[in-house]
Amino acid sequence: MSASSAGQPDASLVWTKSSYSSNEGPQCVEMAAAAGTVHVRDSKNVTGPRLAFAADTWADFVSSVTR
Repeated sequence: MSASSAGQPDASLVWTKSSYSSNEGPQCVEMAAAAGTVHVRDSKNVTGPRLAFAADTWADFVSSVTR
């Protein structure tokens, strides 16, 4: 995992908001998949920091939380 500032946003990333997020609550998460990497950010602070996970690490995480 790595963390980065989105000061220079990657225009090639297509962000998708979590279906569990709402515009009314403080928890809003977006993710974007790129070659070998999944990026995660706060949708209410799109220019703020974001996390980047290796695709296999992200798949392991999703698998463990959906069981």
